[in-house]
Amino acid sequence: MSAAPNLVDDEGARPDPEASKGTRERILDIALDLFTEKGFDKTSLREIADELGFSKAAIYYHFASKDEILMALHMRLHEFGYRAMDRFGTTPASLEAWAKLFDELIDEIFANRKIILMHQRNSAAFEGLHHTTEHDDDHHDIEAVFREALADPDVPLRDRVRLTCAVGAIMGGLVLSGDVLNDVPSAQLADILRDAVHDLLGGRATRSAGRPR
Repeated sequence: MSAAPNLVDDEGARPDPEASKGTRERILDIALDLFTEKGFDKTSLREIADELGFSKAAIYYHFASKDEILMALHMRLHEFGYRAMDRFGTTPASLEAWAKLFDELIDEIFANRKIILMHQRNSAAFEGLHHTTEHDDDHHDIEAVFREALADPDVPLRDRVRLTCAVGAIMGGLVLSGDVLNDVPSAQLADILRDAVHDLLGGRATRSAGRPR
């Protein structure tokens, strides 16, 4: 095992910010694996520290509690939510334009598949977290982007219904990609979901606008 990180040198200097950031991400990666495999409640900070070869004090330097680690992992999902919000919020709703955005969103969902599975297996722990105003506002912002775009009266009703169904299919794929479809490789599942979304959007026309097949 590696030695615990030197958080403060003999003269009281603080650690390099980049090294500190890297250590923080390693803690989150290990915690993600343990929370997924053993569950949040059955994983201790000591186990996380042991996996990393750190002292428990090193964990506390980055996170005040296990709940704080769980929230940090939750915010990883928000990061790709922000990117989706930016893209969908600035692109007028249309079958052709959103077909490409849906392809990108599906890629990001399956790049974060492990976090989604961890969420599903630890739903009670997430319900017990204290949600900050900032965290709750983020949820509302993401939802508001889709609601506003899909309610746009300038978009033909038939297209709005298709786009709404496509969003539902993607959200369903996100939920089911955890335990229900856990045996299906991510690349294969992403391709199938992408095909289903393009079928909802109208088939051939949106496939040409989205990812080449």
